Amino acid sequence: MYLALRGTDIDELWRTLKEANYGYVFLSLIPAMLAFASRAWRWKILLHPLGYKPKFSNTFYAMMLGYLANLALPRLGEVSRSVALNRAEKIPLDVIIGTVIAERAVDVLSLFLCIVLALILEFERIYSFLMDNLILPFKLKIFQAVHSGFFFPVLIVLVAGVIVFLIWRRRKKHTSSFTEKIILFFKGILAGLTSVMKMKNHSAFIFHSVFIWVMYWLVTYICFFSVEATSSLDMSAGVFILVVGAIGMTLPVPGGFGSYHALVLAGLLIFKIAEAPAKSYAIIVHESQTLVVIIVGVVSFLILSFRKKQKPADVNS
Repeated sequence: MYLALRGTDIDELWRTLKEANYGYVFLSLIPAMLAFASRAWRWKILLHPLGYKPKFSNTFYAMMLGYLANLALPRLGEVSRSVALNRAEKIPLDVIIGTVIAERAVDVLSLFLCIVLALILEFERIYSFLMDNLILPFKLKIFQAVHSGFFFPVLIVLVAGVIVFLIWRRRKKHTSSFTEKIILFFKGILAGLTSVMKMKNHSAFIFHSVFIWVMYWLVTYICFFSVEATSSLDMSAGVFILVVGAIGMTLPVPGGFGSYHALVLAGLLIFKIAEAPAKSYAIIVHESQTLVVIIVGVVSFLILSFRKKQKPADVNS
């Protein structure tokens, strides 16, 4: 957050935040909660072809607990929600992790499709944004790593490590119980990953996948009206800011703090929005969503903690 907001005129930022119309912010919480609910239902759909029918409430609480954990450490939420659902429904942990990975793969594909849509609607702006904020800095870092002589030694060590491991596995005649557990664990993950192909209700899964991102777009667009400077932006601008904000949230930063703000600021500057209202918009959207995650996440944690242990989930039913 410091890196994203450094050099900010605090008085001007505070003034724009005080003048914001928070009625639109509260209105944006409706599609946000609908997106959370849709995500939980989609996760439930992913588990069905594997023979498990968890309660919607348990998938929702576990998922919100995961979002809460992501505020502490990046990707901790995936582990936390998997463990939470495992304890609530007695579904094997490896299977749950497999469905979480499959879900993330679908999210990456969805983000890619949103980028394509944004390119169609705002080609010049998004091309300029990607070149200035992502592609050129990444190329520069790769060049610096290669030029410094650090890149190749690391690559050699990684390749050598893989070769040594493969030789060791080939020479080992008997598989240890520990290795068997690892193999079984990854088989479970594979089963979860393939649940997308096994499901019968593809239409419902696709509907929820689209619905989630439409709700995210609504959150982005509705919040435009909360700040006077961004209230004139249209729907296609909403798609563009949704994309850059989503990229910020996927970076390995706890809860997207700083990374979301920096990328949304860069995106809004392309639309000639002044720095103070652009930062105010980023803070309003991110912190309102974060507050919801904290409140609902804590409530979900308390419910899962004090709820009585449930019977094992239905298998092959």
